[in-house]
Amino acid sequence: MEKVVYLIMSRQKDSFNIIYAGDCDYTADDSFFKAHSSFECWIKSDSEESLYLAILPLFNSEKDVRKRILEQIIRRYRPNCNLDIKFDTKPHYKISSNFNLHNNPNQKSLCPCCGSEMKVEKILENTTVIRCLGCGLSDTKSNS
Repeated sequence: MEKVVYLIMSRQKDSFNIIYAGDCDYTADDSFFKAHSSFECWIKSDSEESLYLAILPLFNSEKDVRKRILEQIIRRYRPNCNLDIKFDTKPHYKISSNFNLHNNPNQKSLCPCCGSEMKVEKILENTTVIRCLGCGLSDTKSNS
């Protein structure tokens, strides 16, 4: 195998459960899986005859691409034999702190989508809903 993300799965009736997810740069060794450090965990989850292998070939990929895919699989499916792995999680969004509607509800803000002015639609207890006059995009801002 060369540059792949792989899953070790166990079959239970008509479904497959992911018990381990990993990636590999290269191996031509036939005993790669039996010599793997997590092999004992795989066997504890199910018998060796009930284990299945799924491979996602990523031949021209870099290590960080495979790592991102692997992290997403582990976060989503929580394989039993990967539970000891901790990832640094960073949000995929940014929080803008330069918007304060609580002190000035008439403060003008520009739409991030089209650049038109956004007007206050509703002021609630903890949040304020604003809507773009141009494209109709709405947003919620904290009143704190």
